[in-house]
Amino acid sequence: MEPKIKIQDFSYNLPQERIARYPLEKRDSSKLLIYNNGMINQSVFTALPSYLPSGSLMVFNNTKVVPARLFFRKDTGAVIEIFCLEPVNPADYAVSFACCECCSWNVVIGNARKWKSGEVKLICDDTSSDASRLNLRAELVSKGDNNGSIVKFLWDSGHSFSEVLDICGRIPIPPYLNRDTEELDYERYQTLYARIKGSVAAPTAGLHFTDNVLQEVDNKGIVRENVCLHVGAGTFVPVKSEFISDHKMHTEPFEVSLEFLEKLCSLKQGQKVIAVGTTSTRTLESLYFVGVQCIENGKPGAVEQWEPYRKEYPYTMKESIGAIVGYLKANKIEKLVARTGIIIVPSYKFRVVDVLVTNFHQPQSTLLLLISAFIGGEKWKDVYKYAMDNGFRFLSYGDSSLLFRG
Repeated sequence: MEPKIKIQDFSYNLPQERIARYPLEKRDSSKLLIYNNGMINQSVFTALPSYLPSGSLMVFNNTKVVPARLFFRKDTGAVIEIFCLEPVNPADYAVSFACCECCSWNVVIGNARKWKSGEVKLICDDTSSDASRLNLRAELVSKGDNNGSIVKFLWDSGHSFSEVLDICGRIPIPPYLNRDTEELDYERYQTLYARIKGSVAAPTAGLHFTDNVLQEVDNKGIVRENVCLHVGAGTFVPVKSEFISDHKMHTEPFEVSLEFLEKLCSLKQGQKVIAVGTTSTRTLESLYFVGVQCIENGKPGAVEQWEPYRKEYPYTMKESIGAIVGYLKANKIEKLVARTGIIIVPSYKFRVVDVLVTNFHQPQSTLLLLISAFIGGEKWKDVYKYAMDNGFRFLSYGDSSLLFRG
């Protein structure tokens, strides 16, 4: 049953000056809040490995942010911004990024009222530049509300669409930073371990990790593994309804290797799963319900928003994940590719994740609801009050927290 939760109950005062508009000089010099069994203290991120349970499995989201913002100009002079969300034709990310002449994407259009039809050209005043030589154009295929528009991109052959974005696009930093993308964002709004292109927002919990911190994680005997969930623009969409049950959650594609699923299945009693970020958490928890589908329907499918709340499921985590492993092996498939619209709110029963590394999130956001569900009840208020009283920096470029499940 869908929980009746008032979003107003998940509000707190976040002054503008507490939002970190820029990253710290060193990634791992951020503050670290530790919450465990009602106790709160603080340290620095370089010390994170010392607080992690030995022998754990630590899971990272290795998605890579793409320069998804493009600026075009009509013959009339009107500027049109196009924010790429996900590929439509071809629909596969890797195939779309490899296209060499044209492809179509689901997009958000800025200044949409000025563009009703026809073709627009990339804004590029330097005629000798690589961007100018690409001759990038955009053609309006269909226009919808919010993120419902489809645009076809065309460019002179010789470069893949991935290269086109690298040459012509801008990294889409969060709107609450209230500034334009700057040169430093191309490096710092990206995790060190980002590998698979597809996100329009960074999995920001991972922005704090350095090679030294990762080495200390390894030294602790913690196994590091990756999942990939491409973060969509929906991560910035505020909850506008009074009750969370009326909020439509965005769906995002994810993929997980068979090898990783087998490791998850083979965890021994007492071994913990540490998720780096809310996107890793949503992926890991979604796996349980994909496994349920394999058990009950014989094959995996998309995880719907309220699927976890409809009934009690009797299966253990190992039974559920084991069912995915069985399905993949039987069909000679090396990785699970699926979509999830899961929303994690108070009353949710966690099946996979025991420990969470995450930043501090916006008031009245679905991410704050996830934190509340993870540590239990009203305890998020204690954590956020401590962070506010002790000078922590908030949101994407802000400080970090290490939360143990309540």
